[in-house]
Amino acid sequence: MSEPSTGHNANGQLKSIVERVENLEEQIGELRSDQKDIFAEAKSGGWDVKALRTIIRLRKESPEDRAEREAILETYMHALGMV
Repeated sequence: MSEPSTGHNANGQLKSIVERVENLEEQIGELRSDQKDIFAEAKSGGWDVKALRTIIRLRKESPEDRAEREAILETYMHALGMV
């Protein structure tokens, strides 16, 4: 990793970086709050929030990754006598 520049311009750049990260952290907090509100709305509508979270996680996976994970899970379940 290279050493950061020193001087007035470098100080301004450092301040800008820190402020941008702080701004993003604030935005992320607001988005997490919005997400919490959406899940609360779903729950009040009778939806199973745990199932919704699982669906959201599964939709992020590729079909190949999901099939591989499901095959491993099924193998483990058979080994444990759960299926």
